Amino acid sequence: MGDEVTIYSDGGADPNPGWGGWAAVLCSGTREKELSGGVPNTTNNRMELTAALEALRALKRPCTIQFHTDSQYLRKGITEWIGKWQANGWKRGTNKSQSVENVDLWQPLWEESQRHTIEWHWVKGHAGNEMNERVDQLATAARIAITPTQ
Repeated sequence: MGDEVTIYSDGGADPNPGWGGWAAVLCSGTREKELSGGVPNTTNNRMELTAALEALRALKRPCTIQFHTDSQYLRKGITEWIGKWQANGWKRGTNKSQSVENVDLWQPLWEESQRHTIEWHWVKGHAGNEMNERVDQLATAARIAITPTQ
């Protein structure tokens, strides 16, 4: 991958919680890389975070990234909420007694994101964006691949 990368990611579970799949497509110039995987007993949010984390882990050197997601949880979490979570020792709530959900994914995602210059973009899901539809299909295929047949 080059120094400028565009990433699209998606994740989901069916049912939620249930069997999950995640996917990302990384594009740089004429090069593309697809990543995907499936996880049993998970949630939509965990799969969205996993897709983003695995996409960033796939980059071998610092890059300038245009990152596209249809998850407001991911986009707002990484751009708005994470600073407060860190300042509060990864706790939330009025008396800071509740641990941040999915902290085991948020912490490494934050660490990976610090290696790069990233602009986070929200795209409406299932609205005809070609790359968003593609990662949705890859994530669904990864979920189906691990879902037991009856």
